[in-house]
Amino acid sequence: MKGLHIVAEFHRCQCAPALLADAVALRRLCLAACGAPGLTVVAEAFHAFGTAEAPAGATGAVVLAESHLAVHTWPEQAGVTLDIYVCNFSRDNRAGAEAAYASLREAFQPGRIIRRDIERGLPTG
Repeated sequence: MKGLHIVAEFHRCQCAPALLADAVALRRLCLAACGAPGLTVVAEAFHAFGTAEAPAGATGAVVLAESHLAVHTWPEQAGVTLDIYVCNFSRDNRAGAEAAYASLREAFQPGRIIRRDIERGLPTG
């Protein structure tokens, strides 16, 4: 269970509006962000809220052999929350998590970021 868990909020995103509203665009971005650094996708689910005329955001989850990525968007607030967790069972996947995070940050172009890193599985005593 040892690994890196990145929890982040992107505020004032300046990306194309469709990226915050369209589940297909969000899916494409998330799969590319995970695939480029060699993380292994084993399942996925994406959903758009609202209507084409009044989008209300999208959510997506990618199950990885290394753990997961979850992204939620709020177009009306130009905001995104994301959660990336990679375990280091068979190898150190920190670089993959950081690369996926960087890809998402670059795509959403946030004006403000709040990021928390959690080191998971550390011995307690």
